[in-house]
Amino acid sequence: KSEVECLVSLFDTLVAKASSDFAGVGFNRIVFRDTLHSAFGMTDDVVLDRVFSIFDRDNNGCITVVEWVEGLGVLLRGTLDEKIKHCFQVYDLNSDGYISREEMFQMLKNSLLIQSADEEPDEGIKDLVEIALKKMDHDHDGKLSFTDFEKAVRDENLLLEAFGPCLPDIK
Repeated sequence: KSEVECLVSLFDTLVAKASSDFAGVGFNRIVFRDTLHSAFGMTDDVVLDRVFSIFDRDNNGCITVVEWVEGLGVLLRGTLDEKIKHCFQVYDLNSDGYISREEMFQMLKNSLLIQSADEEPDEGIKDLVEIALKKMDHDHDGKLSFTDFEKAVRDENLLLEAFGPCLPDIK
């Protein structure tokens, strides 16, 4: 109860700071991104936009207090099942129920820093996509279904954030 009260109090503070069309009701994507950046060190714009979309369940561009508390409940205290579902939704960029090669490529391209000048950066990312598919695509259809993703993560928990950091770190 005290944790929920803290989240509601933080929500009220963020709404008061936000000078937006949603004043009194919620806050927008910019406030959300700034908050997750400062609180959790999340910096990947693509990931932050996807997390916003998942929090904003009614898709109105505004995070309400219920969306805020329930969304952060998953991020901070979620079960493995809830976190698997969250990460899958973040990585499924077009929300078609699969993580395609292209979506993996986009997520990895945004989250990796390629340092080697010898190799074409995109080639290294394509290699990582192929490695991920080999490891995670259990039905060998060239894309990850939720079932593929869930099985891979249950076998190896480190794969939960295989395509970019979309959960707060343990701190």
